[in-house]
Amino acid sequence: MFNDLIGTIKDNKSEFVTKWIEMMKDESDDIVTEVVSDQIFVKTSHEFVDLVVSNLEDSDEYTSRLVNFSEKIVGLGWPLTFVTSGLRMFERIVYDYLSEDGTINKGNHVEAVKFFDKWLSPMYKEIVNAYAKTWEKTVSLQKIALQELSAPLIPVFEKISVMPLVGTIDTERARLIMENLLTGVVKHRAEVVLIDITGVPVVDTMVAHHIIQASEAVRLVGAQCMLVGIRPEIAQTIVNLGIDLNQFSTNSTLRKGIEKALEMTNRKIVSTEGTV
Repeated sequence: MFNDLIGTIKDNKSEFVTKWIEMMKDESDDIVTEVVSDQIFVKTSHEFVDLVVSNLEDSDEYTSRLVNFSEKIVGLGWPLTFVTSGLRMFERIVYDYLSEDGTINKGNHVEAVKFFDKWLSPMYKEIVNAYAKTWEKTVSLQKIALQELSAPLIPVFEKISVMPLVGTIDTERARLIMENLLTGVVKHRAEVVLIDITGVPVVDTMVAHHIIQASEAVRLVGAQCMLVGIRPEIAQTIVNLGIDLNQFSTNSTLRKGIEKALEMTNRKIVSTEGTV
């Protein structure tokens, strides 16, 4: 009875897509529709309908198209609920169309419901699985990128490097700090390393312990560690917790730390004639 459904969808694709876009924009939040242009939204909507049809056609390319589509909509920032809602919306549009033209009637209503369930229900599961895998892959790549940026060692002068730290320091990040410090000290031939904690919101006993460990490791490879960016509230916390930071030099700002580091490497900043 529904053997020509593929032809019906293809023949009325533009009408279906137009209705689908209107209905989805009415029911979606502004985040979905405003983050991409109308042109991209329309193009993606056509791809979505093509994907639905390819499933009906039992196309060999369906699985790969589903994965590619999932990667694309994750990149566009479309929530999974928006996509599954879109599938239900498309089912409603096609069902209403077939009801209006008499293809679906009271006599075959139950059979039609079973057909649509058999056609689209597996897609829900497949889309969720493909979307989840794509999202996990995206999150994993983002995590790796953030880890690479979480503890950079930056050479600022010959023999002097700076490691700016921003955000919370946990055990995993402390391990990265240690690795990057040791690798960077050897690579840049640094003699003085400044650990800048200006952007670290809380310095507790655990964070201080990780910093002390890092300082000791740096000392063992022939360099000195200096802790800079100690705000008044951080200093008070360190004192209240009884944390001993006598193993290395400290300074309130990165600028003062660099000046001290230059002195430690037998250099200093001087004003030249004609400069302010």
